[in-house]
Amino acid sequence: MVHEPMRRLRRRVVVTGWGAVTPLGLGVEDTWAAMVAGRSGIGAIRSFDVSDLNTRIGGEVRGFDPDVYVPRKVSRRLDLYALYALGAATQAVESAKLEIDEGLADRVGVLVGSGYGAVSYNHTVADTLRAKGPRAISPFAQVAGAIDNAAGEISMRFGARGPSRAQSSACATGTDSLGEAARWIQFGFADVVIAGGADNCVTRCEIAGSGNARALSVRNDEPELASRPFDADRDGFVMSAGAGIMVLEEAEHALARGVPILAELIGYAATSDAHHWTSPHPEGAGAKAAMRAALDDASIEPRALDYVNAHGTSTPVGDEREVHAVREVLGTHATSIPVSSTKSMTGHMIGASGAVEAIVCCLAIRDGIAPPTINCDRPLDTEMNFVACHAQKHDIHVAMSNSFGFGGHNAVVILRRWASA
Repeated sequence: MVHEPMRRLRRRVVVTGWGAVTPLGLGVEDTWAAMVAGRSGIGAIRSFDVSDLNTRIGGEVRGFDPDVYVPRKVSRRLDLYALYALGAATQAVESAKLEIDEGLADRVGVLVGSGYGAVSYNHTVADTLRAKGPRAISPFAQVAGAIDNAAGEISMRFGARGPSRAQSSACATGTDSLGEAARWIQFGFADVVIAGGADNCVTRCEIAGSGNARALSVRNDEPELASRPFDADRDGFVMSAGAGIMVLEEAEHALARGVPILAELIGYAATSDAHHWTSPHPEGAGAKAAMRAALDDASIEPRALDYVNAHGTSTPVGDEREVHAVREVLGTHATSIPVSSTKSMTGHMIGASGAVEAIVCCLAIRDGIAPPTINCDRPLDTEMNFVACHAQKHDIHVAMSNSFGFGGHNAVVILRRWASA
Protein backbone atom coordinates (compact mmCIF):
# COMPACT_ATOMS: atom_id res chain seq x y z
CA MET A 1 0.00 0.00 0.00
CA VAL A 2 1.36 3.44 -0.95
CA HIS A 3 1.80 5.81 1.97
CA GLU A 4 -0.36 8.93 1.79
CA PRO A 5 2.46 11.46 1.25
CA MET A 6 3.64 9.44 -1.75
CA ARG A 7 0.09 9.02 -3.06
CA ARG A 8 -0.26 12.79 -3.40
CA LEU A 9 2.88 12.95 -5.54
CA ARG A 10 1.78 10.32 -8.06
CA ARG A 11 1.27 11.10 -11.71
CA ARG A 12 -1.74 9.73 -13.59
CA VAL A 13 -1.27 6.69 -15.84
CA VAL A 14 -3.29 6.09 -18.98
CA VAL A 15 -3.54 3.43 -21.67
CA THR A 16 -2.78 4.70 -25.17
CA GLY A 17 -2.12 1.48 -27.08
CA TRP A 18 -2.79 -2.24 -26.96
CA GLY A 19 -1.98 -5.45 -28.78
CA ALA A 20 -2.96 -9.07 -28.39
CA VAL A 21 -2.23 -12.47 -29.86
CA THR A 22 -4.66 -15.08 -28.52
CA PRO A 23 -6.41 -18.35 -29.40
CA LEU A 24 -9.37 -16.17 -30.44
CA GLY A 25 -7.57 -13.84 -32.81
CA LEU A 26 -4.33 -12.24 -33.92
CA GLY A 27 -5.24 -8.77 -32.71
CA VAL A 28 -7.24 -6.92 -30.07
CA GLU A 29 -10.36 -6.26 -32.12
CA ASP A 30 -10.52 -9.81 -33.51
CA THR A 31 -10.15 -11.24 -30.02
CA TRP A 32 -12.80 -8.89 -28.63
CA ALA A 33 -15.28 -9.64 -31.42
CA ALA A 34 -14.93 -13.36 -30.74
CA MET A 35 -15.47 -12.81 -27.02
CA VAL A 36 -18.58 -10.72 -27.50
CA ALA A 37 -19.92 -13.43 -29.81
CA GLY A 38 -19.15 -16.07 -27.17
CA ARG A 39 -16.82 -18.13 -29.36
CA SER A 40 -14.34 -20.62 -27.93
CA GLY A 41 -10.69 -20.70 -28.93
CA ILE A 42 -10.15 -24.17 -27.47
CA GLY A 43 -9.57 -27.16 -29.71
CA ALA A 44 -7.67 -30.39 -30.19
CA ILE A 45 -3.92 -29.79 -29.95
CA ARG A 46 -2.31 -30.01 -33.39
CA SER A 47 1.28 -28.88 -32.84
CA PHE A 48 2.60 -32.08 -31.20
CA ASP A 49 1.66 -35.66 -30.45
CA VAL A 50 -0.90 -35.92 -27.64
CA SER A 51 -2.03 -39.50 -28.16
CA ASP A 52 -0.55 -40.71 -24.87
CA LEU A 53 -1.58 -37.69 -22.77
CA ASN A 54 -4.59 -37.48 -20.48
CA THR A 55 -5.36 -33.98 -21.75
CA ARG A 56 -5.31 -33.54 -25.50
CA ILE A 57 -6.86 -30.08 -25.87
CA GLY A 58 -5.58 -26.53 -25.52
CA GLY A 59 -5.81 -22.95 -26.68
CA GLU A 60 -3.28 -22.77 -29.50
CA VAL A 61 -2.64 -19.61 -31.50
CA ARG A 62 -3.62 -20.31 -35.11
CA GLY A 63 -2.27 -18.57 -38.21
CA PHE A 64 0.36 -16.39 -36.54
CA ASP A 65 3.04 -15.27 -39.01
CA PRO A 66 6.13 -13.87 -37.26
CA ASP A 67 7.41 -12.49 -40.57
CA VAL A 68 4.74 -9.80 -40.30
CA TYR A 69 6.56 -8.40 -37.27
CA VAL A 70 10.25 -9.32 -37.39
CA PRO A 71 12.87 -10.33 -39.98
CA ARG A 72 13.31 -14.04 -40.56
CA LYS A 73 16.88 -13.94 -39.20
CA VAL A 74 15.40 -12.84 -35.87
CA SER A 75 12.29 -15.03 -35.79
CA ARG A 76 14.15 -18.25 -36.50
CA ARG A 77 16.16 -17.95 -33.27
CA LEU A 78 13.28 -17.03 -30.92
CA ASP A 79 10.74 -19.03 -28.96
CA LEU A 80 7.11 -18.47 -29.93
CA TYR A 81 6.41 -16.82 -26.58
CA ALA A 82 8.81 -14.01 -27.51
CA LEU A 83 7.41 -13.79 -31.04
CA TYR A 84 3.88 -13.47 -29.68
CA ALA A 85 5.13 -10.71 -27.37
CA LEU A 86 6.85 -8.92 -30.25
CA GLY A 87 3.68 -9.16 -32.34
CA ALA A 88 1.48 -7.78 -29.57
CA ALA A 89 4.02 -5.06 -28.73
CA THR A 90 4.18 -3.96 -32.37
CA GLN A 91 0.40 -3.71 -32.46
CA ALA A 92 0.40 -1.73 -29.21
CA VAL A 93 3.08 0.74 -30.31
CA GLU A 94 1.35 1.28 -33.65
CA SER A 95 -2.08 1.77 -32.05
CA ALA A 96 -0.55 4.31 -29.65
CA LYS A 97 1.03 6.16 -32.59
CA LEU A 98 4.20 6.11 -30.53
CA GLU A 99 7.42 7.31 -32.15
CA ILE A 100 10.42 6.70 -29.95
CA ASP A 101 12.97 9.28 -31.04
CA GLU A 102 16.20 10.41 -29.41
CA GLY A 103 14.34 12.84 -27.20
CA LEU A 104 12.02 10.17 -25.80
CA ALA A 105 14.05 6.94 -25.87
CA ASP A 106 15.57 7.31 -22.40
CA ARG A 107 12.07 7.80 -20.89
CA VAL A 108 10.52 4.66 -22.43
CA GLY A 109 10.63 1.44 -20.41
CA VAL A 110 9.76 -2.17 -21.19
CA LEU A 111 8.29 -4.57 -18.62
CA VAL A 112 7.12 -7.80 -20.23
CA GLY A 113 6.88 -10.94 -18.12
CA SER A 114 6.19 -14.62 -18.62
CA GLY A 115 5.12 -17.49 -16.43
CA TYR A 116 7.06 -20.17 -18.31
CA GLY A 117 9.38 -18.30 -20.66
CA ALA A 118 11.05 -19.93 -23.65
CA VAL A 119 10.10 -23.51 -22.78
CA SER A 120 9.82 -24.86 -26.34
CA TYR A 121 13.17 -23.38 -27.28
CA ASN A 122 14.84 -24.81 -24.19
CA HIS A 123 13.34 -28.25 -24.79
CA THR A 124 14.77 -28.14 -28.31
CA VAL A 125 18.21 -27.10 -27.03
CA ALA A 126 18.23 -30.01 -24.58
CA ASP A 127 17.22 -32.44 -27.34
CA THR A 128 19.94 -31.07 -29.63
CA LEU A 129 22.57 -31.41 -26.93
CA ARG A 130 21.66 -35.06 -26.36
CA ALA A 131 21.45 -35.89 -30.04
CA LYS A 132 24.34 -33.89 -31.52
CA GLY A 133 26.59 -32.76 -28.68
CA PRO A 134 27.72 -29.35 -27.42
CA ARG A 135 29.12 -28.01 -30.70
CA ALA A 136 25.58 -28.01 -32.15
CA ILE A 137 24.26 -25.56 -29.55
CA SER A 138 23.59 -22.05 -30.84
CA PRO A 139 25.60 -19.20 -29.29
CA PHE A 140 22.23 -17.46 -28.88
CA ALA A 141 20.91 -20.26 -26.64
CA GLN A 142 21.48 -18.52 -23.32
CA VAL A 143 19.80 -15.35 -24.62
CA ALA A 144 16.91 -16.85 -26.56
CA GLY A 145 16.18 -19.28 -23.74
CA ALA A 146 15.94 -16.64 -21.01
CA ILE A 147 12.74 -15.33 -19.48
CA ASP A 148 13.79 -11.75 -20.25
CA ASN A 149 14.20 -12.48 -23.95
CA ALA A 150 10.89 -10.90 -24.97
CA ALA A 151 11.58 -7.73 -22.99
CA GLY A 152 15.06 -7.41 -24.47
CA GLU A 153 13.88 -8.00 -28.02
CA ILE A 154 11.11 -5.40 -27.63
CA SER A 155 13.54 -2.87 -26.18
CA MET A 156 15.91 -3.33 -29.12
CA ARG A 157 13.11 -3.43 -31.69
CA PHE A 158 11.76 -0.02 -30.69
CA GLY A 159 14.86 1.65 -29.25
CA ALA A 160 13.43 1.96 -25.73
CA ARG A 161 16.38 2.89 -23.49
CA GLY A 162 14.58 3.27 -20.16
CA PRO A 163 14.34 0.43 -17.62
CA SER A 164 13.84 -2.94 -19.30
CA ARG A 165 13.11 -6.18 -17.50
CA ALA A 166 10.98 -9.27 -17.13
CA GLN A 167 9.22 -10.66 -14.11
CA SER A 168 7.47 -13.91 -13.39
CA SER A 169 4.64 -14.44 -10.93
CA ALA A 170 2.88 -17.39 -12.57
CA CYS A 171 -0.71 -16.61 -13.55
CA ALA A 172 -0.44 -13.09 -12.07
CA THR A 173 2.48 -12.12 -14.31
CA GLY A 174 0.62 -10.00 -16.88
CA THR A 175 -1.27 -8.05 -14.22
CA ASP A 176 1.85 -7.55 -12.11
CA SER A 177 3.74 -6.28 -15.16
CA LEU A 178 1.09 -3.65 -15.86
CA GLY A 179 0.88 -2.62 -12.23
CA GLU A 180 4.62 -2.31 -11.71
CA ALA A 181 4.97 -0.45 -15.02
CA ALA A 182 2.33 1.98 -13.79
CA ARG A 183 4.44 2.54 -10.67
CA TRP A 184 7.42 3.49 -12.86
CA ILE A 185 5.30 6.17 -14.49
CA GLN A 186 3.56 7.34 -11.32
CA PHE A 187 6.85 8.03 -9.58
CA GLY A 188 8.76 9.42 -12.54
CA PHE A 189 11.08 6.59 -13.56
CA ALA A 190 9.57 6.59 -17.06
CA ASP A 191 7.01 8.51 -19.10
CA VAL A 192 5.98 5.57 -21.29
CA VAL A 193 6.18 1.83 -20.65
CA ILE A 194 5.50 -1.05 -23.04
CA ALA A 195 4.13 -3.62 -20.61
CA GLY A 196 2.35 -6.97 -20.45
CA GLY A 197 2.93 -10.69 -20.60
CA ALA A 198 3.37 -13.62 -22.97
CA ASP A 199 3.50 -17.41 -22.82
CA ASN A 200 3.61 -20.40 -25.11
CA CYS A 201 3.19 -23.25 -22.65
CA VAL A 202 1.03 -25.48 -24.84
CA THR A 203 3.88 -27.98 -25.07
CA ARG A 204 4.07 -31.71 -24.56
CA CYS A 205 6.00 -31.34 -21.30
CA GLU A 206 3.74 -28.67 -19.78
CA ILE A 207 0.53 -30.46 -20.73
CA ALA A 208 1.90 -33.70 -19.28
CA GLY A 209 3.02 -32.10 -16.02
CA SER A 210 -0.13 -30.07 -15.40
CA GLY A 211 -2.19 -33.07 -16.40
CA ASN A 212 -0.38 -35.26 -13.88
CA ALA A 213 -1.17 -32.60 -11.27
CA ARG A 214 -4.84 -33.07 -12.20
CA ALA A 215 -5.15 -29.35 -12.86
CA LEU A 216 -6.32 -29.63 -16.49
CA SER A 217 -9.70 -30.41 -17.97
CA VAL A 218 -9.98 -33.84 -19.60
CA ARG A 219 -13.06 -33.01 -21.65
CA ASN A 220 -11.16 -34.05 -24.76
CA ASP A 221 -14.17 -34.95 -26.89
CA GLU A 222 -15.79 -31.52 -26.45
CA PRO A 223 -12.90 -29.04 -26.31
CA GLU A 224 -15.08 -25.95 -26.84
CA LEU A 225 -17.02 -26.93 -23.69
CA ALA A 226 -13.96 -27.70 -21.54
CA SER A 227 -13.27 -24.29 -20.01
CA ARG A 228 -16.33 -23.56 -17.87
CA PRO A 229 -15.54 -21.15 -15.02
CA PHE A 230 -18.07 -20.94 -12.21
CA ASP A 231 -20.04 -23.86 -13.63
CA ALA A 232 -20.91 -26.80 -11.38
CA ASP A 233 -19.49 -29.26 -13.94
CA ARG A 234 -16.03 -27.69 -14.31
CA ASP A 235 -13.15 -30.15 -14.12
CA GLY A 236 -9.99 -28.10 -14.57
CA PHE A 237 -8.41 -25.34 -16.62
CA VAL A 238 -7.33 -25.38 -20.27
CA MET A 239 -3.71 -24.49 -21.06
CA SER A 240 -3.38 -21.78 -23.71
CA ALA A 241 -0.83 -19.55 -25.41
CA GLY A 242 -0.76 -15.88 -26.29
CA ALA A 243 0.39 -12.37 -25.47
CA GLY A 244 -1.11 -9.10 -24.30
CA ILE A 245 0.74 -5.79 -24.34
CA MET A 246 -0.30 -2.26 -23.39
CA VAL A 247 1.36 1.08 -23.91
CA LEU A 248 1.04 2.89 -20.60
CA GLU A 249 1.77 6.58 -20.54
CA GLU A 250 1.86 9.52 -18.17
CA ALA A 251 -1.40 11.39 -18.75
CA GLU A 252 0.05 14.82 -19.54
CA HIS A 253 2.55 13.25 -21.92
CA ALA A 254 -0.27 11.49 -23.78
CA LEU A 255 -2.37 14.65 -23.92
CA ALA A 256 0.57 16.60 -25.31
CA ARG A 257 0.92 14.01 -28.08
CA GLY A 258 -2.77 14.37 -28.89
CA VAL A 259 -3.44 10.63 -29.00
CA PRO A 260 -6.73 9.00 -27.93
CA ILE A 261 -6.72 7.80 -24.33
CA LEU A 262 -8.25 4.34 -24.08
CA ALA A 263 -8.59 4.17 -20.28
CA GLU A 264 -6.88 5.18 -17.06
CA LEU A 265 -5.14 2.70 -14.76
CA ILE A 266 -6.15 3.93 -11.31
CA GLY A 267 -5.39 1.04 -8.95
CA TYR A 268 -3.00 -1.86 -8.48
CA ALA A 269 -2.05 -4.18 -5.67
CA ALA A 270 -0.22 -7.47 -5.23
CA THR A 271 -0.13 -9.92 -2.32
CA SER A 272 1.02 -13.45 -1.53
CA ASP A 273 -0.91 -16.26 0.11
CA ALA A 274 2.19 -17.75 1.75
CA HIS A 275 0.14 -20.95 1.95
CA HIS A 276 0.65 -23.60 -0.77
CA TRP A 277 2.26 -23.97 -4.20
CA THR A 278 -0.92 -24.85 -6.10
CA SER A 279 -3.90 -24.51 -3.77
CA PRO A 280 -5.33 -21.06 -2.95
CA HIS A 281 -5.70 -19.99 0.65
CA PRO A 282 -8.78 -21.70 2.21
CA GLU A 283 -10.32 -18.31 3.05
CA GLY A 284 -9.01 -16.52 -0.03
CA ALA A 285 -7.00 -14.26 2.29
CA GLY A 286 -4.45 -13.13 -0.29
CA ALA A 287 -7.05 -12.58 -3.00
CA LYS A 288 -9.21 -10.51 -0.68
CA ALA A 289 -6.23 -8.48 0.49
CA ALA A 290 -5.21 -7.75 -3.11
CA MET A 291 -8.69 -6.60 -4.11
CA ARG A 292 -9.04 -4.40 -1.04
CA ALA A 293 -5.60 -2.88 -1.52
CA ALA A 294 -6.28 -2.17 -5.21
CA LEU A 295 -9.53 -0.42 -4.29
CA ASP A 296 -7.64 1.61 -1.70
CA ASP A 297 -4.92 2.41 -4.23
CA ALA A 298 -7.61 3.68 -6.59
CA SER A 299 -9.28 5.65 -3.76
CA ILE A 300 -12.67 4.13 -4.54
CA GLU A 301 -15.25 2.08 -2.67
CA PRO A 302 -16.42 -1.35 -3.91
CA ARG A 303 -19.75 0.16 -4.99
CA ALA A 304 -17.85 2.21 -7.61
CA LEU A 305 -17.07 -0.96 -9.59
CA ASP A 306 -19.24 -1.68 -12.61
CA TYR A 307 -17.59 -4.92 -13.81
CA VAL A 308 -15.13 -7.56 -12.61
CA ASN A 309 -13.09 -9.67 -15.00
CA ALA A 310 -12.51 -12.64 -12.71
CA HIS A 311 -9.47 -14.88 -12.62
CA GLY A 312 -11.95 -17.75 -13.08
CA THR A 313 -9.80 -20.56 -14.46
CA SER A 314 -12.42 -23.36 -14.29
CA THR A 315 -10.78 -25.30 -11.46
CA PRO A 316 -13.10 -26.75 -8.82
CA VAL A 317 -11.36 -25.17 -5.82
CA GLY A 318 -10.06 -21.93 -7.35
CA ASP A 319 -13.38 -20.73 -8.74
CA GLU A 320 -15.24 -21.40 -5.51
CA ARG A 321 -12.71 -19.51 -3.43
CA GLU A 322 -12.65 -16.57 -5.82
CA VAL A 323 -16.43 -16.25 -5.60
CA HIS A 324 -16.15 -16.30 -1.81
CA ALA A 325 -13.46 -13.60 -1.93
CA VAL A 326 -15.36 -11.35 -4.34
CA ARG A 327 -18.50 -11.72 -2.24
CA GLU A 328 -16.69 -10.75 0.94
CA VAL A 329 -14.83 -7.76 -0.53
CA LEU A 330 -17.72 -6.32 -2.54
CA GLY A 331 -20.50 -7.23 -0.10
CA THR A 332 -24.01 -6.89 -1.52
CA HIS A 333 -22.56 -5.08 -4.54
CA ALA A 334 -21.13 -8.41 -5.73
CA THR A 335 -24.59 -9.54 -6.85
CA SER A 336 -25.48 -6.28 -8.60
CA ILE A 337 -22.69 -6.13 -11.21
CA PRO A 338 -21.44 -8.52 -13.92
CA VAL A 339 -18.53 -10.77 -12.92
CA SER A 340 -17.31 -12.84 -15.86
CA SER A 341 -14.36 -14.98 -16.87
CA THR A 342 -13.09 -14.64 -20.43
CA LYS A 343 -10.86 -17.67 -19.82
CA SER A 344 -13.99 -19.60 -20.72
CA MET A 345 -13.14 -18.62 -24.30
CA THR A 346 -9.37 -18.09 -24.35
CA GLY A 347 -8.39 -20.76 -21.87
CA HIS A 348 -5.59 -19.87 -19.47
CA MET A 349 -2.73 -18.06 -21.22
CA ILE A 350 -0.75 -18.02 -17.94
CA GLY A 351 1.59 -14.99 -18.08
CA ALA A 352 -0.43 -13.37 -20.86
CA SER A 353 -3.85 -13.77 -19.25
CA GLY A 354 -3.78 -10.81 -16.88
CA ALA A 355 -2.58 -8.41 -19.59
CA VAL A 356 -5.18 -9.58 -22.11
CA GLU A 357 -7.90 -9.39 -19.47
CA ALA A 358 -6.91 -5.83 -18.56
CA ILE A 359 -7.33 -4.97 -22.24
CA VAL A 360 -10.73 -6.67 -22.10
CA CYS A 361 -11.68 -4.40 -19.21
CA CYS A 362 -10.77 -1.36 -21.33
CA LEU A 363 -12.90 -2.69 -24.19
CA ALA A 364 -15.81 -3.38 -21.83
CA ILE A 365 -15.58 0.25 -20.70
CA ARG A 366 -15.32 1.50 -24.29
CA ASP A 367 -18.24 -0.47 -25.69
CA GLY A 368 -20.46 -0.86 -22.62
CA ILE A 369 -20.44 -4.64 -22.95
CA ALA A 370 -19.68 -7.27 -20.32
CA PRO A 371 -18.18 -10.28 -22.14
CA PRO A 372 -19.70 -13.65 -21.28
CA THR A 373 -18.65 -16.65 -19.28
CA ILE A 374 -19.54 -19.31 -21.82
CA ASN A 375 -20.36 -22.86 -20.70
CA CYS A 376 -21.69 -21.52 -17.40
CA ASP A 377 -24.83 -23.63 -17.58
CA ARG A 378 -25.15 -24.42 -13.87
CA PRO A 379 -23.70 -21.44 -11.96
CA LEU A 380 -22.16 -22.33 -8.62
CA ASP A 381 -23.70 -19.16 -7.11
CA THR A 382 -27.14 -18.39 -8.50
CA GLU A 383 -27.23 -14.88 -7.02
CA MET A 384 -24.11 -13.76 -8.90
CA ASN A 385 -24.28 -12.44 -12.45
CA PHE A 386 -21.57 -14.44 -14.20
CA VAL A 387 -22.78 -13.15 -17.59
CA ALA A 388 -23.60 -16.74 -18.34
CA CYS A 389 -23.31 -17.80 -21.99
CA HIS A 390 -24.13 -14.44 -23.62
CA ALA A 391 -22.61 -10.94 -23.49
CA GLN A 392 -24.62 -8.25 -21.75
CA LYS A 393 -24.96 -4.52 -22.26
CA HIS A 394 -23.83 -2.52 -19.22
CA ASP A 395 -22.72 1.05 -18.65
CA ILE A 396 -19.20 0.38 -17.39
CA HIS A 397 -17.08 3.23 -16.02
CA VAL A 398 -14.80 1.29 -13.67
CA ALA A 399 -13.59 -2.30 -14.06
CA MET A 400 -11.47 -4.60 -11.92
CA SER A 401 -9.29 -7.42 -13.27
CA ASN A 402 -8.21 -10.26 -10.95
CA SER A 403 -5.22 -12.58 -11.38
CA PHE A 404 -4.42 -15.27 -8.81
CA GLY A 405 -1.56 -17.64 -9.55
CA PHE A 406 0.25 -20.78 -8.48
CA GLY A 407 2.72 -20.01 -5.73
CA GLY A 408 0.12 -17.83 -4.03
CA HIS A 409 0.67 -14.78 -6.25
CA ASN A 410 -2.28 -12.36 -6.31
CA ALA A 411 -2.50 -9.22 -8.44
CA VAL A 412 -5.38 -6.85 -9.18
CA VAL A 413 -5.66 -3.81 -11.45
CA ILE A 414 -8.48 -1.31 -11.69
CA LEU A 415 -9.19 0.67 -14.86
CA ARG A 416 -11.51 3.62 -15.38
CA ARG A 417 -13.02 5.51 -18.29
CA TRP A 418 -10.82 8.48 -19.02
CA ALA A 419 -11.94 11.84 -17.67
CA SER A 420 -9.49 14.74 -17.69
CA ALA A 421 -10.76 16.32 -14.44
